[in-house]
Amino acid sequence: MSIVKVIEVIASSEKSFDDAVKNALSEASKSVNNIKSIYVKEMHANVSNNQVTTYAINAKVSFDVSK
Repeated sequence: MSIVKVIEVIASSEKSFDDAVKNALSEASKSVNNIKSIYVKEMHANVSNNQVTTYAINAKVSFDVSK
């Protein structure tokens, strides 16, 4: 039987929501091993002069706990 833990992370990108998800995964993987999934809980974008300036996500990262 394996135990799965979940952490919540916030990440952003100036390019896209997809890039924000990749940034979240990249940063989480620096301190967490055995990542199994990422669930995007919320998405939002900051706007300036009628243009999107930043894409941001709030996500849950699931990982197996090593024994």
